[in-house]
Amino acid sequence: MSLAVRDETLTELMDDPDCDPDRLRATLRRFDLVNRLVSGWGAIYQTVLRPYLAGLDGPGRVLDLGSGGGDLVCRLAELARRDGLDVHWVGADPDPRAHEVAIARESAPEVSFRCVDAGGLVEEGEQFDLVVSNHVLHHLGSDLDRFCADSRALAKVLVVHGDIARNRLAYGLYATGILPLAPGTFLLTDGLRSIRRSYTPDELQDALNRHDPGAWSVRTAAPFHLLAIAPGAG
Repeated sequence: MSLAVRDETLTELMDDPDCDPDRLRATLRRFDLVNRLVSGWGAIYQTVLRPYLAGLDGPGRVLDLGSGGGDLVCRLAELARRDGLDVHWVGADPDPRAHEVAIARESAPEVSFRCVDAGGLVEEGEQFDLVVSNHVLHHLGSDLDRFCADSRALAKVLVVHGDIARNRLAYGLYATGILPLAPGTFLLTDGLRSIRRSYTPDELQDALNRHDPGAWSVRTAAPFHLLAIAPGAG
């Protein structure tokens, strides 16, 4: 196996509509801890999201696209609440199985969940100050351009997509580090497949700017993670 080239042929187990529902629910719930450990959104909130939210003239609205079980949007809402920021947070995911897990969470009143994709929200005429996503881009394949265009259309101010960076060291570390959390879930198999499907920084920059030249900047965020940022077009 080589990590020199993205393996777009791989499908993650949790994306199979017929996958084990108990293992899927366990995977979505355990993402709460996994994302806290590796995705770097605490720092992204402090350095990228918070300055924009604090500068808004009035209450803010933030959308998390592909929000899965809802852990990220609830965590960001908690951070904003601690900072005294007035923000309503929406987690949107078109998979009803993920939506079921999200709405079962204990979430704050300023958090709500929708079972809808980005295109559906654009058709509704929705708009948000900021739009974010976590570990969504590598799933998309040929839908990447449409997803990123929709995310910009939904954002008035800024779009921030976080994703995994394909890296051999990341693959090795994840393969061993995830073992204590993996039983009863898809975390081991799907995490390794995600890394193999993911982009390098240059690949993601090229992929985004082929469709939308000059709009996107890509940089390394947390170790083995990328951050793609563009101004809102809404």
